[in-house]
Amino acid sequence: MTQTDILDRLGKVIAERLQADPGASYVASLAAKGHDAILKKVAEEAAETLLAAKDGDKLHLIRETADLWFHCMVLLAWHGARPGEVLAELARREGTSGIEEKSARGR
Repeated sequence: MTQTDILDRLGKVIAERLQADPGASYVASLAAKGHDAILKKVAEEAAETLLAAKDGDKLHLIRETADLWFHCMVLLAWHGARPGEVLAELARREGTSGIEEKSARGR
């Protein structure tokens, strides 16, 4: 079992839970509040990750990053995207300069 297997499994569970009973699932309860609530949660977790990094506490940083990744996966699932699609994009970019990659996107 690889770490990407964990992302795939978690992505499937999150996608399923988007349709679950909001009273029985955190993901379903967040989704029931709508897209803006998910966006707000991602922003909140990003801020907490930055604060943890600034504090210099490695374990806190790891835990906050896990929260951020989880909520990013909820956002992806909301849009019908899977973690494997993000991993494929990262693989596509591997070995390419960040400057070159960004220039090729035209943004």
